[in-house]
Amino acid sequence: MSGDNAIASLWLKDYLTAWDVYEHGISRILLHQRTAFQDLMIVELENSHKALILDGLWQSCTRDEFLYHEPLVHPAFLTHQAPKNVLVLGGGEGATVREILRWKTVERVVMVDIDGDVVAACRHWLPEMHAGVFDDPRVEVVIGDALDYVANAVPEWDVIISDLSEPIEQGPSFALFTQEFFAQLNQLLTPGGVLVVQGGSVAIANLTFHARLANTLQTVFPHVLSYTSTIPTFGEPWGFLLCRQTPMNRRPDPDAIDQLLATHTTGGCRCIDGIAYLGLCQTPLYVRDAIAQTTEVYTRDRPARYPNAQGILEG
Repeated sequence: MSGDNAIASLWLKDYLTAWDVYEHGISRILLHQRTAFQDLMIVELENSHKALILDGLWQSCTRDEFLYHEPLVHPAFLTHQAPKNVLVLGGGEGATVREILRWKTVERVVMVDIDGDVVAACRHWLPEMHAGVFDDPRVEVVIGDALDYVANAVPEWDVIISDLSEPIEQGPSFALFTQEFFAQLNQLLTPGGVLVVQGGSVAIANLTFHARLANTLQTVFPHVLSYTSTIPTFGEPWGFLLCRQTPMNRRPDPDAIDQLLATHTTGGCRCIDGIAYLGLCQTPLYVRDAIAQTTEVYTRDRPARYPNAQGILEG
């Protein structure tokens, strides 16, 4: 068994449920600090891979982060096809912006992250993820509360990407997963604009948050697509939610998608092409059933909250 040769100096438990634990071997802690908003760790794994951990929850790893960031970005861009102005909420590693800048049509990206310490740490320790995008003249980084930024923004965004960590109790993001906030984002989109939200686990044991989030978004957007990417570091399949006021093509032609990518991007994707995108659009039946059976809507009076860093959903 592979575990017979385990030589990690430290093991970090990632609680998938109250009964399921995924342990990650760590060779070295590069940074550990308490910011004004959350507990921050950047660690080194085997073969010099590195990972970002916030409030004890695994955020991304250099080994397989492309399986998260490419599906987060490119389906929205392939739906819009020619976005110019893009707003990113969260995204401290810079990898989301990296994927956005593959698109030649993009003229402006604003990334709003509440935690400047996280952005600074990622800029220093994770160049493999951000690939220098923070120095690109098209990119503006705003350190501040997304609620405040959105409240004062104007409707100029072709794509809005919510790349926020799960709404942990006492964490900074629980108010950003509510019906009221999504209605504000809807008002900021240009005609034909697209919103994409990272939607948490779609593992059977953890599907409640994703289903309720999808149901919440459906009260604002008539067209919501749930899709999934499997990220080995997470230990479970991960969900995303693509939202639009106008219909989306859920059976795209792979050859047409490949041509669009060849024409409008600089290339370099490792996950997304025409066939992969067609597959993403086919939501599994168990996820569709869970969303259809869900009635709860997240609001400011009743937001989603995780009670602790073990990722176990409450309410």
